[in-house]
Amino acid sequence: MKTYIPKLAEIERKWHLVDAEGKILGRLASRIAQILSGKDKPVYTPHLDVGDFVVVINAEKVKVTGGKEEKKIYYRHTGYPGGLKERTYEELLSKKPQDIIRKAVRGMLPKNKLGRQMFKKLKVYAGSEHPHQAQRPEKLDF
Repeated sequence: MKTYIPKLAEIERKWHLVDAEGKILGRLASRIAQILSGKDKPVYTPHLDVGDFVVVINAEKVKVTGGKEEKKIYYRHTGYPGGLKERTYEELLSKKPQDIIRKAVRGMLPKNKLGRQMFKKLKVYAGSEHPHQAQRPEKLDF
């Protein structure tokens, strides 16, 4: 019995629409990462990107549990000495709510070329409008 490995031309990519309103951030991000990597498909192959596209709307209405609204801190570094910058969850939610979901999903994907390729298939929007109506995304509930 031989292991089936899909060819790049055989990979079918669907578009999924996820409404983040009222969803828990970590649970939402792990399910999105699973879809982006293709682990929910029977043709999953670790060295190929067989995942689907995911469009996330209402990113500003995502929830976190515990006291993470005040306590969770996002760090970044400018590259200069003493250039460590930090933002709280509340600040990021008010300025760039789509980055909250992007950062959570990015941390759950592989840290290599394949992970960067998968990450490009994620489209996140703060409001309920998105420009991907032509792709006819299927609504996904979880």
